Amino acid sequence: MKIAVSATGPSLDAEVDPRLGRAPYFIIVESESMAFNVLENPFMNQLSGVGPQAAQLIAQNGAQVVITGNVGPRAQQALMAAGIKVITGANGKIKDVIEQYKQGRLSTLSQGVQPTFGMGMGRGMGMGRGMGMGRGMGIGGYTGSSDLTELKQKLDKMSDILKDIMKRLDALEGKK
Repeated sequence: MKIAVSATGPSLDAEVDPRLGRAPYFIIVESESMAFNVLENPFMNQLSGVGPQAAQLIAQNGAQVVITGNVGPRAQQALMAAGIKVITGANGKIKDVIEQYKQGRLSTLSQGVQPTFGMGMGRGMGMGRGMGMGRGMGIGGYTGSSDLTELKQKLDKMSDILKDIMKRLDALEGKK
């Protein structure tokens, strides 16, 4: 299996770079033999779009897994579209991180981007007392297509909640 790691230097003794798109190197390691190729990141100094471009470079080099410190949402989306598993929150020497991955010691909680956006309404909206509903829901991270159905269901539920909130706001506006 080919594993891509964002790297601060061009060897297995280099540290994992905490930034995927701005890492100076990507080390592509064959997990069984530990043979590796070094890719310089030609996108690291561009003003924008570095994450998706880095993801495309990694995909073109046959990686099935990416290990890094952090990955942005657009890079995550590009990697997911390419069928590449993403492990974030990694640090230390590349050779050690690869061994941890092979031994299953990298936490599943660190897989993928963990978008945590939520919504809800509470006291203090505008000049009045607000609605005080306090309802909300978050959407956790997702790492595969099987989670997309669950994500859609959560988004549909959030949409229903927003519609309910809008009806209540309209009703309050009518009372003025």
